[in-house]
Amino acid sequence: MTTLTREIAEKFTALALAHVGREFPHKMDHVMASAADVIGPRAAHPIFFGSYDWHSCVHGYWLLARLLRRYPDFTHASDITALFNERITPANVAAECAYLARPASRAFERWYGWGWLLALQAELDQHTDGAGKAAAHTLLPLAEAFAQRFKDFLPLGDYPIRTGVHSSTAFALRLAADYAEPNDPDLFALMRDKAFAWYAGDRTAQAWEPSQDDFLSPTLMEAECMRRFLAPAAFRTWFNDFLPNVQSSEPASLFSPARVSDRTDGKIAHLDGLNFSRAWCWRSIATALDNPRTAQVARNAADLHIATSLPHVAGDYMGEHWLATFALLALEA
Repeated sequence: MTTLTREIAEKFTALALAHVGREFPHKMDHVMASAADVIGPRAAHPIFFGSYDWHSCVHGYWLLARLLRRYPDFTHASDITALFNERITPANVAAECAYLARPASRAFERWYGWGWLLALQAELDQHTDGAGKAAAHTLLPLAEAFAQRFKDFLPLGDYPIRTGVHSSTAFALRLAADYAEPNDPDLFALMRDKAFAWYAGDRTAQAWEPSQDDFLSPTLMEAECMRRFLAPAAFRTWFNDFLPNVQSSEPASLFSPARVSDRTDGKIAHLDGLNFSRAWCWRSIATALDNPRTAQVARNAADLHIATSLPHVAGDYMGEHWLATFALLALEA
């Protein structure tokens, strides 16, 4: 089983440091209400202006924070510390909050970016000293603003978004839970209740995937979301109804890594991320299963998906600006 090593951590960190400060090329999620809103990435987002898009920059910082905590004495520790001290400042956080407060930004980065910002805060909260602890304190107003976004919007969300891309509600709830549970019990309860309302009745998933743009498994992401919110025994009961034929490796689509035909195409390159996110889900789900055979089938599927895409984390910027994060999720699960 391939797991995170110091050598891999060094490689992933070098990739992230190279892209979180790279402003261009960039794909902005930016609504312009007037000519005054015609601005570039750095002007709009003094912290998260790199990595091709805002959400990838956020989870690039998450990767750096996580690996700094895991390996506080590794080669790039001082580089990460310098980056956090330079970028995560009160003035820059205030500017990110001001951008979010614009009326035109109501749907900014919903749902993917919302989940990742809270995941970043949850990771920084685990740092007990140094730049990570300082960043946790400084970034908190932005995290609280995104937490409020969840509180405002979840009551309006009558239906889940069952997708393999950024709009996935299951992915956002799963990420944000790590912030909400220790920091905001009311938000955690709201998220839990909404996950139940959306997914509790699902049975015998057909797993019609992947789609060409997927970087998440709609099926497994839903299962991982439910694992996070359900008690272990309740989750096992639900999972056995949701995917009753895992021991037979069915549905077959969930056990076959996606083929990536062109890694220079940003959308097709999503499929490497799909392989990593499936591996993350399979490994996490396996920890909650009490049938050793079913758990082993899940772990074997994860290993196969990781082996397929781990050699391709770097090579072209369309994948290089984000794939290491998903590889890290899979390797650590």
